[in-house]
Parts: sequence; C-alpha cells; structure tokens
Amino acid sequence: MKRFITILMFLSICFPVMAQNEKKEVRKGNNLYEKGDFQNSEIFYRKALDKSPNSVNAKYNLANALYKQSKSEEALKSIEGVADSTQDIKLRSDLYHNSGNYYLQQKKYSEAVEAYKNSLRSNPKDLETKSNLSYALKMLKDQQNKDQNKDQNQDQNKDQDKNKDQNKDQNKDKNKDQDKNKDQNKDQNKDQNQDQNNQNEPPKISPQTAQQMLQAMQNKENETQNKVKKEKAKLLQGRQKEKNW
Repeated sequence: MKRFITILMFLSICFPVMAQNEKKEVRKGNNLYEKGDFQNSEIFYRKALDKSPNSVNAKYNLANALYKQSKSEEALKSIEGVADSTQDIKLRSDLYHNSGNYYLQQKKYSEAVEAYKNSLRSNPKDLETKSNLSYALKMLKDQQNKDQNKDQNQDQNKDQDKNKDQNKDQNKDKNKDQDKNKDQNKDQNKDQNQDQNNQNEPPKISPQTAQQMLQAMQNKENETQNKVKKEKAKLLQGRQKEKNW
C-alpha cells in the first residue's frame, strides 16, 4: 500500500512538470511561428508532443506550421480525429476550417467543401469559412467542367481516330478499285488494239479460192482476146472488099 501511495505521489509531481515542459515547448514554437520561422517552430511543437502526445494545442499549432511549409498532407495527419473528439465547439469549428484550407492546398476541392460545411455546422456565422466555402465550390465546379471537357475531348479524339481508320480503309479499297479498273481498261485497250490491228491486216485467202480467182481471171482474159480477134477479122474483111475493085 505504501508503494502505491508513493507511485501516486510521484505521478502527481511528474505530470504537472511534464505539462509545464510541454507548454514551454509550445510557447517557444509560437514565438518562432510569429517570426515566420515555421521550420524551427515545427521542431518545438514536435518536442511538445513527445512530452505530451495528446496535447491539442501542440497538434493544432504543428498542423499550421506544416501548412505554412506546404506540407498539407502531414498537417491533416497531425490533427486527424481531434475535431471529432473535442467538446470545444469553437475549436472544432477552427479545426474543420483549417482542414478545408489543407485540402485546398492539395486541390482536393470536394474534401475542402465538406470540411468547410462541417466547420459551419459548429459555427454557422463564421464569415471567413463561408467565403472559403464559396471559393471551394467554385473551384470544384471548374474542376468538374475541366474533367468533363477532357472526357469529351478524349471521346472526340477517339471518334476522329476511328474516322481516320475508316477513311484510310475506304481510301485503300478505293485505290484497289481504281487499280482494278486500270487493269481492266488496260486489258480492254489491249483487246481493242488487237482488234484494230486485225482489221488493218489484209484478209487471208485460201489456196483453193486463189486458184479459182486466178482461173476466172484467165478465162476473162481469154474471152477478151477472142473478142479482139473477131473484131480484127471483121476489120480485115472490110479492107479486103475495098481492094477488090
């Protein structure tokens, strides 16, 4: 029993000392933060959390110091769960408000909108949060429009590529048809030239026909010679009469 009492007495002495040391580190961090030395202020806030891991003040200020260094993801981790666990309405509102800022820095506009809405649920009259919410909603809308246009452009590009492929196939088929027509025309011209050449060639006569034609020509020549002889004979007969006086 004496040992238990001794431990309690020891703890009752240590906890206040540790709490005082944690607050001391936080104050040092705050002084540096106000001077704009966010990197070193972060160091003292972490020292405070080493001595008192559940210190809301140390977590809150550490998150702000990280945010100032554009470490918004780490800032969110620093205050994770604190807003839901605290009973202080003003603190809860501020934590959600800051979370919205951290999300904005990451361009996570949808999450930022939800954070600002949660902040206004705790403090509906906070004008700064309302202003940030309006800005986050505008950025979210712009982002959605941009994504929609991007999707439309991608679909349009796909359609254009598809049309290009179709036109390419059509041109290929058209070229094939043209080549086929060229070949057909070439064959037709070849056949036509052959026909013309055949027309220009003299008709071929068989040997039998040639013999017949030659015989006919000979008969006609004989007939002509006989006729000439008869006319000559008549002429001679006339002349003889003239000499018989």
